[in-house]
Amino acid sequence: MATTRRARVRSAASRVFALLIGSVLLIGAAIGVFLTWEAQTSARQEAEHVTAAIAHALSAAPLVRSAVTAGDRPAAEASLRAYVESARTGAGLDFITVMDRDGVRLTHPDPAQVGGHYLGTIPADGRTLTEQYTGTLGPSVRTISPVHDAGGAVVGWVSAGVTVESLAGALLRRLPVIVLLTLAVVALGAVGAVLARLATRRITGDLNARDVRDAVAGFESVRTLGEALRAQTHEHGNRLHTALALLELDRKDEAIALLSDSSVQSQSVIDQMTLRDGDPTVAALLLGKASQAKERRVHWQVVVDPTAPRADLDPVDAVAVVGNLIDNALDAAGQDATDDAGRWVRVEIAPAEGGEVAITVSDSGPGIPADLGDRVFEHGVSTKPSDRAGRGVGLALVRDVVQAAGGSITVTNDPTTFRVTLPAAPAKARRR
Repeated sequence: MATTRRARVRSAASRVFALLIGSVLLIGAAIGVFLTWEAQTSARQEAEHVTAAIAHALSAAPLVRSAVTAGDRPAAEASLRAYVESARTGAGLDFITVMDRDGVRLTHPDPAQVGGHYLGTIPADGRTLTEQYTGTLGPSVRTISPVHDAGGAVVGWVSAGVTVESLAGALLRRLPVIVLLTLAVVALGAVGAVLARLATRRITGDLNARDVRDAVAGFESVRTLGEALRAQTHEHGNRLHTALALLELDRKDEAIALLSDSSVQSQSVIDQMTLRDGDPTVAALLLGKASQAKERRVHWQVVVDPTAPRADLDPVDAVAVVGNLIDNALDAAGQDATDDAGRWVRVEIAPAEGGEVAITVSDSGPGIPADLGDRVFEHGVSTKPSDRAGRGVGLALVRDVVQAAGGSITVTNDPTTFRVTLPAAPAKARRR
């Protein structure tokens, strides 16, 4: 059963692939819709430009002007029929209608409509007008332009138009190109998704997202513990060498005082952390970080409320959360331009409302830039120099671990303070 349930959890590589494929499909759909809209808009604009150009050109043509000005309707119809039809077919329009001043048709693609009244807007001010109107051929995009006599008076009108049905046909003719472009984008995106899956699988294998996060947390825990132990070992080595030198100089009292002071400081943290429900793993981490702070000339302070419960985190996650917060605080305090006495880091572990535990880490550093705010918890975002590897991972990992445990994390300035609130471990786990 456990194997079956595990098989149902998709690996991180599969999740990356599914996310990228979904994004590619959405982008492809958006591109298809945009190209369709663009083609439709382009076809309509083209129709408006062509109808306006033809209507304006014919209204100024000498043959049209003389036929309309003469006032002989049968003669005008006969002289204009072939001329207008040739212009219509040459321009690819659905109709060109020449009218007298009152809008009575002198030409029309349907001979039965000749002599009828024009269906559309005839501008009262004699201007050229482009509009969409439903006429004898259905809805159409049309332009009507006035015909002037030698004195400039309006003596007739020319209307040229393309039906909406023809525009739809033009759009349909462009659809294959649109579909091919969309499919090409989707295909390229799919290839990229497959390559991304292969690259992710080389790194994560068949691990799921939680396992990957746990692996990163484990790496961060080992890293921060390693740094802490190195600093502690270095400090203890220095103390031991100094004590040995004092013993060789027959200054036993000073050697004993030096070693006793180190023991008292370490025992104080151990007593605070292991009393009642404290976490010995975090205690070991704090001891190491104390040595690291001393190396960096940062004043170190740890306050542990003996009534604080242990957080409901396994040791790896606990070290990842506390260690990364302290590492960031030490880095920030080290940037402080003040003297050594002004550089400090304070760690406090105390009970919180609802039986939870609050871990607060403050420092004397310059603070979080106003333009970052809560973005410091995003992957790849960091206030530290960009030339150092691993930037933008620690706080994002802390947020992921805390949220997965059902806790919360906040950050404030003046001074910079990160506060993590976590559920307490069950009573059996605390006793164990």
